[in-house]
Amino acid sequence: MKPSLKKILAKGGPFLGLVVVIALFALNSETRDVFLSYHNFKIIFTQTVIVAIGALGMTLIIVSGGIDLSVGSAIALTSVVGALLIQKGWGTASTLAAVVLAGGVIGLLNGTAISGLRMTPFIITLGTLGVARGGAKWLADNQTVNYDTSPINSWMTTANPFGYALPDGVWVAIVLAVLTSLLLKNTVFGRHIFAIGSNEQTARLCGIPTTRLKILIYALAGCFFGVAGLFQLSRLRQGDPTVAVGLELDIIAAVIIGGASLNGGVGTVLGSMIGALIMAVLRNGTQLMEWQTYFQEIIIGLVIIVAVFLDRLRQGKQT
Repeated sequence: MKPSLKKILAKGGPFLGLVVVIALFALNSETRDVFLSYHNFKIIFTQTVIVAIGALGMTLIIVSGGIDLSVGSAIALTSVVGALLIQKGWGTASTLAAVVLAGGVIGLLNGTAISGLRMTPFIITLGTLGVARGGAKWLADNQTVNYDTSPINSWMTTANPFGYALPDGVWVAIVLAVLTSLLLKNTVFGRHIFAIGSNEQTARLCGIPTTRLKILIYALAGCFFGVAGLFQLSRLRQGDPTVAVGLELDIIAAVIIGGASLNGGVGTVLGSMIGALIMAVLRNGTQLMEWQTYFQEIIIGLVIIVAVFLDRLRQGKQT
């Protein structure tokens, strides 16, 4: 592939993909008026929050050359933990801190196992997927965890759904995206993440503590997954151990669509956020067109395949 075309795919691909997906539903006479309304775009932004926040953590992991298949289970587990704490009378701030810490502990365990056992992230996190999901069901006693009320319930809603205000979750996702972008671009820690993803052996020879770095990356990503669990709790207003099944596919797809490489060393926060928005627009548009759920899942699967294919094109490899 010519360098100029590779550069266009890397820089403008996510934007182009978003425009194409929006145009697909905007040009459809059956969905145009509803799809293009501000109310519907507010719904899309709200639906993007959980995937977007999860994608921030996944961006750190994928840029470092790793992968995490346990995201959906971690979100379910942390949402159950949050619901149980609220049920026990914990305040909002203490619940928030505990849930984020719980996500960080899951990430810490993943990072420690991957670095300590020197096993592939795919295998370790596939195991954690089952452990976290089983842990969520155990804590919830295989049922939803309900509670009376909490300020957390309003984080994914607005008092006037037809007004112009956006839910708190959207602004939190934006702030976290800005902070994560600054972390990757303007700190030594961020540069080390790209270095280990580009070539771990070279990074180690340059004096970068790769083992400790991996643990920190997965722990920090776990904190993002904990935040996503809080917003999952806010959306449902109960802790449900069965939620977010397969959500890791949406999150990984968002990061890859956004320009990150599964080989590591490449990726941007902006691209991941656009990727998350593309996934939300796809789901919203197909729902407006009243397509069956199974057909939506087929489309998401095809999008993942196309995203990986484009990744190979960006890397200039033969498929």
